[in-house]
Amino acid sequence: MVRAFESRPVVSDCGSAGSAIQRQREEEGILQVNKSKRGFFGSRKRIVVSIAMMLLVSGLSASASLASREATISASSFNRSFSAMTSLKSITAMGKGSIGVLLPDTTTSARYTEFDAPFLKEALTKAGLPSSDFSIQNAQGSDSTELTDAEGDITKGATVLIMDAIDSGVGAQIESYAASHGVKVIDYDRLTLGGSRAYYVSFNNVKVGTLLGQGLVQCVAAWKVAKPQVIVMRGAATDNNATLFFDGYNAVLSPLFKSGKWTDVANPAGTWTTSVAETEFQQAFTAHKNANAALIPNDENGAPIISYLQSQGLKPNTFPMTGQDATLVGLQNIISGYQCGTVYKPIYLEAQAAAALAIYLRAGQKPPAALANGTTEDTVKHVAVPSVLLPPKWITGATMQMTVIADDFVSAKQLCAGKYAADCAKFGIH
Repeated sequence: MVRAFESRPVVSDCGSAGSAIQRQREEEGILQVNKSKRGFFGSRKRIVVSIAMMLLVSGLSASASLASREATISASSFNRSFSAMTSLKSITAMGKGSIGVLLPDTTTSARYTEFDAPFLKEALTKAGLPSSDFSIQNAQGSDSTELTDAEGDITKGATVLIMDAIDSGVGAQIESYAASHGVKVIDYDRLTLGGSRAYYVSFNNVKVGTLLGQGLVQCVAAWKVAKPQVIVMRGAATDNNATLFFDGYNAVLSPLFKSGKWTDVANPAGTWTTSVAETEFQQAFTAHKNANAALIPNDENGAPIISYLQSQGLKPNTFPMTGQDATLVGLQNIISGYQCGTVYKPIYLEAQAAAALAIYLRAGQKPPAALANGTTEDTVKHVAVPSVLLPPKWITGATMQMTVIADDFVSAKQLCAGKYAADCAKFGIH
């Protein structure tokens, strides 16, 4: 029997197909939503990561910039305003312990009370170190006092000492004691021979001597001394600086003596004690009345010698003599014609250099290579000591206004007081 055509449940099949299509569309919609969500959350994550990276880079850049500024500290960074010291505040903040400053005396030079102490205080303060974290003491010429001061500083928590030792004997003792307590020492102004310091800060002392020798040569010519008969004086034999000064001026004078153009008439033993210097000179002058010039290594020693010669009838601009340290009396002797010139050492530069080294060492950091710009030989231990060596200047009446007066090292009011007013006017000092 032939069956009639059976109609299939078309409606039902179409509904199933429609449902399938609908489910497919819904699934695609859900998938699209999920993709959108993933895209949104992925974008947000990427934004967060990007922001974090930006902040990190910004922080690193700021740190790098700060480090860069700190790394630019060099031996030539310092000036009279002490502005370079403020860039060390972040290093100071990382430091531990205190800084002890040990100065030697008040007799060999007035500089320690007039300049070194206040300049060191200003340098440390501007670097952000509170007064409770540093001390400055003067041993008044006593080895035992300087050693006691050092031990006291270390007991109170000093992690760095800035020391101008009275002599290498006590200096080496202090440095040995400091090393046994994990304390770093910076030799300030004079090197401790046989010591164990980390750094040395001073002026280029051979250059100081060279300037003394060259200054005497120039003055002999300017004052028209035809046949120089020279008394060559020295500083204390226990002071390495005195040796370096001598090396400098001997290199200038020795060829003149050897050529016969100049005569070396006397070489006293050497001292930084002014009364002893005067006695040494008087003895040499008495034995060599033909002496008509003197290499004197500093103003303090020169002052009583000039007074002695004036008592013997000395006239201005006739007996060339040198000096060092740009003391008030030395400067007045220069403008009045009794001293040729003086080696000026801007102590505010030395104080800042020492303070900067101390700030780095206190923070456990190595100072920038550009700060320690040279080395100095410890001739006892035969080691090269990393050093900050600063440039000295030879000054005369003609250059005082632009150096010691401009730097406020001395005031024109002090220099030009009383009988020196006319001398200042002659050199344009005001």
